[in-house]
Amino acid sequence: MAWNEPGGNGKDPWSGKGGDQGPPDLDEVVKKLQDKFGGIFGGGKPSRGDGSIGGSSGPGSKSIGVIIAIALVVWLASGIYIIEPAERGVILRFGAYSETTQPGPHWHIPFPIEKAIPVNVDQITSFRHKATMLTRDENIVDVEFTIQSRIQDAADYLFQDRDPNKTMRDATETAVREIIGKSDLDFILTQGRGAIADRIKSGAQGLIDTYKAGLIITSVNMQPAKPPEQVKSAFDDAIKAREDKEKLENQAEAYANEVVPQARGEAARRTADANAYRDRVIAEAEGDASRFLAVLKEYQLAPEVTRERLYLDAIESMLAQTSKVMLDTEEGNSLMYLPLDKLIQSAEQGKETSQQSFSSKEGARNQTNTGNLRNVDRSRGVR
Repeated sequence: MAWNEPGGNGKDPWSGKGGDQGPPDLDEVVKKLQDKFGGIFGGGKPSRGDGSIGGSSGPGSKSIGVIIAIALVVWLASGIYIIEPAERGVILRFGAYSETTQPGPHWHIPFPIEKAIPVNVDQITSFRHKATMLTRDENIVDVEFTIQSRIQDAADYLFQDRDPNKTMRDATETAVREIIGKSDLDFILTQGRGAIADRIKSGAQGLIDTYKAGLIITSVNMQPAKPPEQVKSAFDDAIKAREDKEKLENQAEAYANEVVPQARGEAARRTADANAYRDRVIAEAEGDASRFLAVLKEYQLAPEVTRERLYLDAIESMLAQTSKVMLDTEEGNSLMYLPLDKLIQSAEQGKETSQQSFSSKEGARNQTNTGNLRNVDRSRGVR
């Protein structure tokens, strides 16, 4: 129930007096508030006699000093900042670059003198660059690259270039047009992807360092180059022909790897046989020469005997190689024919017969001896 309603307590919360009275005086309210704040900060009340301010000013000055000290501590504490491991802190002093701080807790003069700006230098940003370009051999090709980068120098990234990311794109496009324009189409479509990506990375990074954009390219990935849609069928035929060529070359190389070792082995074998034949012929020739010299010595001692012996040796070696002999008699025109082959065959058969009979006799003899031994054993057993 309100104080001014019927049945209320009739007390004025502003004046502390009861009864039905009007609204409180604004000056009186402000005065009371001033008195309360003055009591809090140790200030005295004005005296009623001479109108001067009463009380001592010492407690009020002390409180103000404490407040100023607390505010100063809070202000200094606001200069403490922590840089994360993936960040670098850029310190601005009166708006100008001062230094770059490493990860960890640091302190700087608080605002408005110095300001710390954390910059993430480990965050990877990527973008794609796709274009249709003219090669050195006057062919058109569609190329697409994916470029990844991060911040290398936080101060350069913030203050040296107005738009580092745009500088990165422009530098990449410049490098791509230069490298593709100096390369042939076959090199771009086949084995040149890795080399082209490395060249583009090196060229774009050089331009970025020249402009001091504060960025570093971490990787450049080149997608498979494609011909324009208008000539795609012709390019497909050319690629198929190139693949067939490589296939045939691989088959030829495999065949060469199989045949060449065999040929080398055959050549080595034939060389070894030739060397052996050469050594054998030389040895036989040296033996014949030594034998001829020995015969010559004997011939010089007894020419007739040596000549006769040589003749007989020659006739013997010649007749040993034939099975038929024709003898010319001195008197008469008939020739005697000696069937040496039949004679040799009969002699061999007779030899085999004699060996068989000898073997049978030996067997009978052995059986007889065995029987005699058995009889002796039996007689010994009876006794």
